[in-house]
Amino acid sequence: MDAETAEMVKTGFLDAVPFVRHLGIEFSDLDHGTASMRLTDNADHHNHVGGPHAGAMFTLAESASGAIIISTFVDQLDRAVPFPTTAEISFLKVAMGDITAKATLGRSRDEIVAELDEGKRPVFPIEVELSTGDGTVTGKMTIIWTLKPNRK
Repeated sequence: MDAETAEMVKTGFLDAVPFVRHLGIEFSDLDHGTASMRLTDNADHHNHVGGPHAGAMFTLAESASGAIIISTFVDQLDRAVPFPTTAEISFLKVAMGDITAKATLGRSRDEIVAELDEGKRPVFPIEVELSTGDGTVTGKMTIIWTLKPNRK
């Protein structure tokens, strides 16, 4: 993805999702099939043990998955609407400090677009890894997305 398209997607995403801006989530990296976003440590978002609240971590992970949808399928959004259908998150360790979510598309773009071309409603996972600044993995999330074809 060229830099101009990446910046357009990042700006559009942050404009469209006010809660992400409220939490201060920022993009670290964005390309077709991958996205990384960062939640800076903020005491206003802490839980009872001093780390980021589970809801903030969920939002970070879900946002990274949504960024993949926009960056990977921007050329398909005139004919299909993306929706997350289910999400499962595992909190593996107490997270402290800044948290990064790295999301990866679980199926190939070509496969998903081919299903749309056949008139189907593709369903696919996005895997997200949550980690601290030193690389410690503190959580994992799988979000199942679908592209619902527009009906004429």
